[in-house]
Amino acid sequence: MSAIKQGQVALTLVCVILGIMLALQFRTTQDIRSSISFQRVEDLSQRLSQMEKERDALLRQVQELSRAGKSEAASSEMELIKMGAGVVALKGPGVLVSIDDSKRPTKPGENPNLYLIHDDDILKVINELRAAGAEAISINDQRLVATSEIRCAGPTLSVNNTRYSPPYEIRAIGDPQTLESSLKMRGGVVETLQFWGIQVTIKKQDVVNIPAYKGTFRFDYAKPVKDGEK
Repeated sequence: MSAIKQGQVALTLVCVILGIMLALQFRTTQDIRSSISFQRVEDLSQRLSQMEKERDALLRQVQELSRAGKSEAASSEMELIKMGAGVVALKGPGVLVSIDDSKRPTKPGENPNLYLIHDDDILKVINELRAAGAEAISINDQRLVATSEIRCAGPTLSVNNTRYSPPYEIRAIGDPQTLESSLKMRGGVVETLQFWGIQVTIKKQDVVNIPAYKGTFRFDYAKPVKDGEK
């Protein structure tokens, strides 16, 4: 074989071997690329799954907090309703007001009832206290609520259908200074009572205890309105 043919054969073999090597390298590169893409997808899938778990956990926490918030709000609202209805005992700053019949002797020709405490006298004191922002009021051991009655029963007063004789102690929770000032204003209810010798003392207190309403609530005609009703 001539030198030229030997060179051609050698070149051909080199080209074949080089082609095989290039093909193997391309296949290997493709396999590597495929492997990298698969790993990347699997990694992203795992991260997505983890994020979904964290999202679900956060959603559960939000729902639990929402339920807890509604429960606390409902509980707080219920407490306010109970306080307003007078069915729970209360304590706080306020005043103690003691009222007793006059000890002055009746003058000839005067009406002796002017020197005695009447239901309208007590009601005037109660109204002054309420106007001054009293949040809870009691007379002796009786809590005053929306349905409370104060009326004369002979020489005694009937409060919530319970009779009491003087002296009467009125307790009120609120700003002590404001409550006291409302009763002591010039020309007010206390000054008028004292004009007839009715004994009235007012004491500011850091803590005033007021009992819960002991009676029962009865509604003969009222009933709750259901949703959608007018």
